[in-house]
Amino acid sequence: MNPLQQLPNFGQSPWLDFIRRGYIQDGSLQRDIDNGIRGVTSNPAIFEKAIAGSHDYDDAIFTLTAAGNDAEQTLDVLSIEDVAMAADLFRQVYDSTHGLDGYVSLEVSPHLADDAEGTIADAQRLWKTLARPNVMIKVPATEAGVTAFRQITADGINVNVTLLFSVPRYQAIAEAYISALEERHSKGLSLHMASVASFFVSRVDTLLDPQLAEKAPQLAGKIAIANSHMAYKVYEDLFKSDRFQVLANAGARPQRLLWASTSAKNPAYSPVIYVDSLVGPDTVNTMPLDTIEAYLQIGNPSDQLTGQYQTQKAIMDEFAGAGFDIEAAAKTLQQDAIAKFVEPHDKLLDALRTKQESFVV
Repeated sequence: MNPLQQLPNFGQSPWLDFIRRGYIQDGSLQRDIDNGIRGVTSNPAIFEKAIAGSHDYDDAIFTLTAAGNDAEQTLDVLSIEDVAMAADLFRQVYDSTHGLDGYVSLEVSPHLADDAEGTIADAQRLWKTLARPNVMIKVPATEAGVTAFRQITADGINVNVTLLFSVPRYQAIAEAYISALEERHSKGLSLHMASVASFFVSRVDTLLDPQLAEKAPQLAGKIAIANSHMAYKVYEDLFKSDRFQVLANAGARPQRLLWASTSAKNPAYSPVIYVDSLVGPDTVNTMPLDTIEAYLQIGNPSDQLTGQYQTQKAIMDEFAGAGFDIEAAAKTLQQDAIAKFVEPHDKLLDALRTKQESFVV
C-alpha cells in the first residue's frame, strides 16, 4: 500500500483540496480515489483557478449565458455541477465506509461570513439542490457561522466548518455540534450524518515564523502543529465524554477534526511536514495536489497525535511566555482568510462577466 492508503490504518482519512471539471471528466479524480483519496474539499479560490484559469467551462458558460444567466447564477450552476459529479464518483467510498468518508464540500458565498440567516438559507438551498448524502456544505467559523452551523446541523445537513484557527472557537463549534445532535435526538430524528471541523495549520507558521525569528527562533515551525494538538485535546475531551456517548449509542458520529492548509509554504520545511506530523485517530487531512504527490513519494505515516498533548502544550506555554498571543494571531488569520476567499470569488465573477460579454454579438 502507498502512504496515502496507509493513513486510514492510523485513523486518518486523506482528502483532496482541489476540484476542476476536466480533472473529474478525464479520469484523474478516479485515479486519486484508487490511490487512496477519500473525499474532496473546495473553496472560492479553488473555483477561481479552475474556472477562470482553464477552458474546461467555456461551453457551459456559453450555454448558460445564452439561457439568460448572469455571472452569479452561472457560477452557482457550474460549482454545483462540479460538486455533484465529484460526489457521484465518491459515492462508492461513502458506501464502502458506511458514511465515514466519500464527502465533497461546497462553500456558501464568502460574502455571508457575518450573516447567520443568510448562511442558513444558502446552506439549505445548496443541500436541497445537490440532494446527495455525501455532500458537505462549508460554513466559515465566524461568530455568525457558529450560530448558523448549529441550526444547519439541527436541520440534518452535513457541514464542513471552515477557517478555524482558534482553539476556543473550535470548542464552540464542537459544542454546537453536540447540542444540535441532542436537539435532533430529543425529537427522535436520525443522527446518521457527518461533520468535520477544518482547522488550519500552515498559515499559522507563515504568520508567526517571521515574528519568532527575533524573540524565540527555537519555536519556528512548531506553533502550527502545537496549536493543532491543543484542538485535538479538546476533541478528545468532548467526544469521549459521557455526554457524547449518549448520542453515540443512538448512532451519532463525532465531528472529526480536518487539518486544512497543509501544504508547506516555507521551502525549508519538508513538503509533507503538516501531514506526517498530524496523523492520528478520528482525523482528516485535506491536501492540494502537490502535497499529495509529495506524500505518495516520501510520506511515512504513524500516529503522531496520541499521547503528545503535554509535549505540545509545553511548546505553547513557551510561546506564550515569550510574549506571544495565539488568540490574537488566530483572529488575524481568520480575518485574512475570509478576505482571501472574497477576493477570488469576486475576481471570478468579473472574469465570468468578461467571458459572457464576449459571447454577445
